Amino acid sequence: VGAAVQLVTNGVKITDYRPAEADKEVDILLRFPEDRRNLDEIDDLRINTSVGHVPIGNFVERVPAPRVGYINRIGGNRVMTVSSNVAEGVQSAKVQEEITAALAKTDLGQGVTFRLKGEDEERAKASAFLLKAFGTAIFLIFAILLAQFNRLTSVGLVLTAVVLSTIGVLLGLMIMGQPFGVVMTGIGIIANAGVIVNNNIVLIDTYDRLRREGMQAYDAILETCRERARPVVLTAVTAILGVLPIAFGVNLDFLVREVTVGAPATQWWISLSTAIVFGLGFATILTLIVTPAALMAIAHLAEKRGRWIYAAWTKSLALFGHATALAQNLARRLRPQ
Repeated sequence: VGAAVQLVTNGVKITDYRPAEADKEVDILLRFPEDRRNLDEIDDLRINTSVGHVPIGNFVERVPAPRVGYINRIGGNRVMTVSSNVAEGVQSAKVQEEITAALAKTDLGQGVTFRLKGEDEERAKASAFLLKAFGTAIFLIFAILLAQFNRLTSVGLVLTAVVLSTIGVLLGLMIMGQPFGVVMTGIGIIANAGVIVNNNIVLIDTYDRLRREGMQAYDAILETCRERARPVVLTAVTAILGVLPIAFGVNLDFLVREVTVGAPATQWWISLSTAIVFGLGFATILTLIVTPAALMAIAHLAEKRGRWIYAAWTKSLALFGHATALAQNLARRLRPQ
């Protein structure tokens, strides 16, 4: 009898199935069509007995029972939860903005408030965590670079390249038509920081070594670019090529020797790989063009400052000499005869 009731209501489990892209098994149920799921169908449903097929209504009596009610509370406040899923191809952030705007114009009654949870709350938590992680990473990078270079200008150049790489990330998302995912895009930006810092350290350290050997700033920059351009480009290219197929949704299945484009397994990683590909490519251009130009500008300013300090020191000595001579002349004139 229980199985017959399940057939009309929630369905009877026949077997289960696990899709290739799913983590859990999916139950396969057998149930009546939606228009036939009612009490009359339960009464007319025939089950097999020792005397043949008999309708359930012949030996089962339905008795109404009071329904047990319950009240949901969170933090002592009475709550009611309304949940839904967005349609395919619709961004949840846009829907949440529309819901918030509509509820703000609605009179919910005295003491009634609303709050968006679910994906919106998880996104806020992930955003706060990634901001802390990015800030911690920048601080650790700053401390290590300051200990290595012992100069704030070099540290500033490296950190500037890390921050400016986000421009490449945003351009990449616009080109690929991808939304800005707080979690995956944020992880991609943090992952780029390691490669960008490494490339700039290689470049600046070589420049400092050549300067210590007595080479002029302009010649040292040219020699640095000649020596380190290939390692910097190869480091970036290998990282970019590694995630480039995922950025375009290409899935390689070595077990069945099949290549698919736009497979469900790649959708979660597209934002991450797009951030790495375009962010790292943009940062590599900055490393090879902007960083040498900034080093030359810093050297030029240091040279001008040195000349200014030398000129100021020379003028100070001259003024001191004039003041000393004037004092001596004044002393001779005031000396009593």
